[in-house]
Amino acid sequence: MIAVLMGVSGAGKTTIGRLVAARLGWRFIEGDEYHPPENVAKMAAGIALEDSDRWPWLDALNRRIRNERNAIVTCSALKESYRQRLLAGIKDARIVYLHAPKALIAARVAGRKHKFMPASLLESQFATLEPPAAAIDIDVSGDPEDSVDAILQAL
Repeated sequence: MIAVLMGVSGAGKTTIGRLVAARLGWRFIEGDEYHPPENVAKMAAGIALEDSDRWPWLDALNRRIRNERNAIVTCSALKESYRQRLLAGIKDARIVYLHAPKALIAARVAGRKHKFMPASLLESQFATLEPPAAAIDIDVSGDPEDSVDAILQAL
């Protein structure tokens, strides 16, 4: 199974994803590592990505995970069309939607340093977000371990 932890920047995808992968003994795949250099440069400059920027990234990540079994994958996957592209050709996948109140996410993002995702882009992520209709729904307002426990129970 592939479990995709999705949500806006600051939702805890990497932190929670690493913990879930460790508890399950599964591979952890960080979706941000598959962004082309052009995307990284745009985001680092505070420019929000467009759909056309995301397609090569989602295609590269899809190629990476297509033959995986038992992996936790992080990817913002903000729109349904992104999730469909990411999971094309993958039969056994679950979406795990990580979310919390906007103010809490903004405070988390403001308090950290991401290698290329500035806090100024958070608003564009919320504007793009299409919450998934069919997903494991996890409120990440509390301790990451509580979120991990909830994900493991749901999987």
